[in-house]
Amino acid sequence: MRMRRPITLLALALLAAVAPGWLPSGRASAEEPKRPVAVMFALDRALDGSLAPFVLAGSRGLFGAEGVTVTMTTAKGSTEAIARVAAGEADMALADINELIRYRDGTNSQPIKAVFVLFNKAPYAIIARKSRGINALADIEGKTVGVAEGDLSIRLWPAVVKHNHLKAETIKLSRVGAAVREPILSAGQVDAVSGFSYLSAINLRDRGVPAADLAVLRFADYGCEAYGHAVIVSPGFAAKQPGAVKGFLRALTSGVLLAIKDPAAAITEVASKMDDPSRELELERLQAVLADNVLTSDVRRDGLGGIDPARFERALDQIAEDRKFTHKRPAPADIFDNGFLPPADSRLVN
Repeated sequence: MRMRRPITLLALALLAAVAPGWLPSGRASAEEPKRPVAVMFALDRALDGSLAPFVLAGSRGLFGAEGVTVTMTTAKGSTEAIARVAAGEADMALADINELIRYRDGTNSQPIKAVFVLFNKAPYAIIARKSRGINALADIEGKTVGVAEGDLSIRLWPAVVKHNHLKAETIKLSRVGAAVREPILSAGQVDAVSGFSYLSAINLRDRGVPAADLAVLRFADYGCEAYGHAVIVSPGFAAKQPGAVKGFLRALTSGVLLAIKDPAAAITEVASKMDDPSRELELERLQAVLADNVLTSDVRRDGLGGIDPARFERALDQIAEDRKFTHKRPAPADIFDNGFLPPADSRLVN
């Protein structure tokens, strides 16, 4: 399912006219209404059910009510989405926060920060066939795992292996093309694949693999502390238009809450913007994301969008299992800026 054109969400706020006042000289003056701020926003993948909060924020007029007009385009993965923000081609983007951490550790990186965590738990997973003898993570020893080029989940695999005392030398990681990751598992050419739980697992069921034969081994269930996708912002845009960033996040928060309240209605709106969608498949995808990655115990306690600094530190330790930091190890505040978040009470999930 590819997006063949950018999605433009033109939900403009209705600007009330301001009655003229009088200057001391007696000349009438009128306060000019503020113009909506244009925001270029890059999604890190083609539109699917998991992105319903962004669609709802546009189609329900939530962005417009906050004084922003949002034009959305699609990048090919988080690396490209971050690069677009760094190059000034996008003001904000959706990207994997762990990839942002790696980018920030590179040479000549821009001080891009995350301002809203959408996935409180990263969707990294091993998706396996039970018919190949895999029911739990320990069963992966002695098996072959297909790993697609650019797959982000496999970068946290060393930390998962260490935490669960797996014998890494017995596990074969086979490099495969991203387009054939699910087909080769479906055909039985590998025992498992790495990927995102709400993508690969659901796509496999769509290919006819029985749900009862799939073991979805989520890294978060095996000690992975990583956060997942987050909204990131250009430092220049954040400095010049802080009100627009805050307004965007207020609208997005409302969009998330709407998706939680009525996933089926949310998917109806998403499907209307997709090419040849499977409404049933996308509804399953959204429900999986909400249950596994958004509505975590942390979010139910603290609300949407934020991070726990202590947990973030532990996640940095796990990232370092795969990549030693080239420069100074970042502090949570180097990567995440909570100053743009809506008030805490508005981010709570009832």
